Amino acid sequence: MDHAVLFVCLGNICRSPLAEGIFRALVEQSGLTGRYTIDSAGTGAWHAGNPPDPRSIDIAARNGIDISMQRARQVRKQDFQTFRTIVAMDRDNLATLRTRAGGEQARLRLLLETPDRDVPDPYYGGADGFELVFRLVRSGCADLLTSLEGKT
Repeated sequence: MDHAVLFVCLGNICRSPLAEGIFRALVEQSGLTGRYTIDSAGTGAWHAGNPPDPRSIDIAARNGIDISMQRARQVRKQDFQTFRTIVAMDRDNLATLRTRAGGEQARLRLLLETPDRDVPDPYYGGADGFELVFRLVRSGCADLLTSLEGKT
C-alpha cells in the first residue's frame, strides 16, 4: 500500500526540501521505498521552480542526502486529495493548509507533534540555523515514520 506524504513550509526551499530528503532517506534505510510517495511544497509561490536554498543543500549533503535536484512548488488544491498525510513545518503554515484544505481528506499535522512545536525558518539566519533545523527535521521525520508504520 502506497502512503503519500507531503512536507510543507513557506517557500519550499529550506525546511520542506530537507524534510522530503531526510524522510526519503529514512524510508530507503528501512527498506520501505515502495510503500511511500514523498514530495514537498510551499504555501507561497515566490520560489516556484527554484532549487532548495544552497545552505539546505549543503547541510543535507554533509549528512549524505542529495536534495539538489528538487524544485520548489506551491501547494495545489489536488494535493489535498493526492496526499494522505500533509506535514507542516510550523503552526502558521498548518493554519494556511487548514484554510485551503476545505473538506478534503488529507491528514494535516505538524512535523514536531510531541510536544507540538515549530521547526524554525532558518532563511534569514546563518549556517548554524540550518544545522538546528536539520536535527529537528531528522528527529521529526524518524518519529513520523515510526508513527506511520504503527510502531509507536
